Amino acid sequence: MGQQDVWRLLTRFSSFKRTSIILQHLRMSAHIDAAGEVLLERKGCAGVITMNRPKHLNALTLSMIRQIYPQLKKWEQDPETFLIIIKGSGGKAFCAGGDIKAISEAKKAKQNLSQDFFREEYILNNAIASCQKPYVALIDGITMGGGVGVSVHGRFRVATERSLFAMPETGIGLFPDVGGGYFLPRLQGKLGYFLALTGFRLKGRDMHTAGIATHFVDSEKLHMLEEDLLSLKSPSEENIADVLEAYHAEQSMMDRGKSFILEEHMDKINRCFSANTVEQIIENLRQDGSPFAIEQLKVINRMSPTSLKITLRQLMEGSSKTLQEVLTMEYRLTQACMGGHDFHEGVRAVLIDKDQSPKWKPADLKEVTDEDLNRYFKSLGSNDLKF
Repeated sequence: MGQQDVWRLLTRFSSFKRTSIILQHLRMSAHIDAAGEVLLERKGCAGVITMNRPKHLNALTLSMIRQIYPQLKKWEQDPETFLIIIKGSGGKAFCAGGDIKAISEAKKAKQNLSQDFFREEYILNNAIASCQKPYVALIDGITMGGGVGVSVHGRFRVATERSLFAMPETGIGLFPDVGGGYFLPRLQGKLGYFLALTGFRLKGRDMHTAGIATHFVDSEKLHMLEEDLLSLKSPSEENIADVLEAYHAEQSMMDRGKSFILEEHMDKINRCFSANTVEQIIENLRQDGSPFAIEQLKVINRMSPTSLKITLRQLMEGSSKTLQEVLTMEYRLTQACMGGHDFHEGVRAVLIDKDQSPKWKPADLKEVTDEDLNRYFKSLGSNDLKF
């Protein structure tokens, strides 16, 4: 072999080696990016979950769920872990929901993401509800959909003046899932039905008044609250509750004395949303005729007719079911919605084209029959959700 041949081989080897190193770095980078979506740390007496997609408002991905669930179960069994804290990064959102755009695109490509995502998300929701360790959600910022699922089922939920809660799913051809059929009908009066059908937003202290949050703390004190929780020595649930109560009792001047945003409308809400059909709720709002009622009529008329009917039945049935029964029902509903038109059209109109003008099919409530609804609520047999 001549000197030139040896040089060519060395050059090729060097090029191959460089390519290998670059590919290795890319693989490591991809792994770090995926792992970086959620941070799982032991700090002091606690396991701390930080949802870490601030540019995407910490929207929940399947990868995040698959990291959170096993760690939650490990901490639950760990005698050195006394509580679990979950929070979001970036200061703008706790978690703005599930990554529904990716779910819609995957379904169109005939991939199984929608099955895996909802199944594993709901199993995580149930694990949070049944967690044997105190679970503290610091719900600072936007909290919708999937973000509600990883907070509202926990023992402690701390809102701040920056918190914003909504379940806006009827506007994207879905329904208020993640156990919405369980916790929403259990709110005061018909408040949960109103929130579910209209997607109305609650902010700050109103989340505590409504029962979504268990405590309210100024956002500027949230870091101190977390530090005080982490510094507890072998705390009991009562010790944790005492710290949260102490911060909650330090009433800030912010919104002090301000009445609940819906207080003056609760009689109307209870009266109008107590009907057993969406058509009757609409008629009740028409008959009421107040500016508030007229505004809610406008909102409801923009929603998916199919989603409205699914949601009302979901809440009515969920009001007497266990959380696991509700999550199983909701899993059936998600899979039926994935096979329909409105969810993908809602995602297109709100998140892709952003024209805010979805074309629902059917477009009229009268065209959504009981037979149609029964198909959505039908058991999936061996493919049903199992805990």
